[in-house]
Amino acid sequence: MSVRFGAAPAPAARAFVIGLLVGSLLAPAQARNPQPRRAAPPAELRDGQAEKRLLAIYQLIAEARHREALAQAEALARDYPHFQLAQLAVGDLLMARTRPIRRLGDVPQPDSAHSLQVAATLDELRNESRQRVDAQRARPPAQSIPAQFLELSPRSRHAIAVDASRSRLYLFENADGKGLQLVADYYASVGKLGIEKSTEGDQRTPLGVYFITSRLAASTLKDFYGAGALPINYPNPLDQRRGKTGGGIWLHGSPPGQYARAPLATDGCLVLANPDLERILRTVEPRSTPVVIARQLQWVAPHSVSAERKSFDAVLNAWRSAKSQGDMQRLLGFYASDFQGQRQKPLDEWAKVLQAEAQALQGRELQLKDKSYLRWTDSADTMVVTFGEVAKGARTGPVKRQYWSRRGQQWQIFFEGVIG
Repeated sequence: MSVRFGAAPAPAARAFVIGLLVGSLLAPAQARNPQPRRAAPPAELRDGQAEKRLLAIYQLIAEARHREALAQAEALARDYPHFQLAQLAVGDLLMARTRPIRRLGDVPQPDSAHSLQVAATLDELRNESRQRVDAQRARPPAQSIPAQFLELSPRSRHAIAVDASRSRLYLFENADGKGLQLVADYYASVGKLGIEKSTEGDQRTPLGVYFITSRLAASTLKDFYGAGALPINYPNPLDQRRGKTGGGIWLHGSPPGQYARAPLATDGCLVLANPDLERILRTVEPRSTPVVIARQLQWVAPHSVSAERKSFDAVLNAWRSAKSQGDMQRLLGFYASDFQGQRQKPLDEWAKVLQAEAQALQGRELQLKDKSYLRWTDSADTMVVTFGEVAKGARTGPVKRQYWSRRGQQWQIFFEGVIG
């Protein structure tokens, strides 16, 4: 795709500009006011289609096929009347018929508070357009995965990864025998003040490894949350260990009168267009779906993480062996001195839990089923591990989650709890 931003030397490029449609620009300011719930979008308006059509219009403009571009832009604006970039594409193409356009949203300099508000909205729309186009120019390599996904259990049928630098959410399917397969990706907005949430009310989106905890239907929420919501488990045990506060971080839809929000627009949540969120709501499973939120995703070939996976598998197997044998001295060596277990239990209290669990095995070998390894690396190296713990001969057992921290050459557990 060869869409240009900024000053354009050629007539075809000059036509690609944001026209000034003041009414549609300022309508979203009313989105938080109570309104009747709008009707569901027509069935044919599926996830990702609006953006795909917008990018096709941009391509037509770059090829100087302006009449086709205008016809498609008008159709897109009719189908998605609140999609501001579609409305503005129409304005661009009409305005370019009358005079050369120097840049996106080439309008007179603001001379009033109203004009300043319009100018600020235009800047947001330029950023949104740029993020959408750049994400298509820099597609992940075929068959690659985010580096955090070392191993995903078959019980996790889907996974989500967010690249904040690209305002992009990637949806994966964990297909039987095929590993993670990228099935869709969407534009997504993050916090007004960016990322790296640390305190309640800081208007930032957290970074880390999270899990969807529940599914909230639109009928139970204010219209502001659009098609529904998927809460995640911020603050997770690593966040809590670092003293981070706050909560209520959701993946949710857009409010009435607004197809999408600016790249930096939320109070910390991840916000998608409603048709895109509806696909995710229909697809993912609470509790078992991981959500990785990164400043910038590192894409790797699946085989490239096999060495890391095998290395950590040996560590977890040693932990399993010590617990199977009831060797408490060796077992406790896997736990950090500042360990904090479920219900805030310190290590001395958790040791009693481990002792009771080891005794209950009655000499039977412990088996770990459906393992998932998710690695998070920032100033520290953390492994988020989920598995089913089943005594040999038993049919079921608890599902546990552990957080391990790498200290030098040694991995140690700083959190452990039962999640199912």
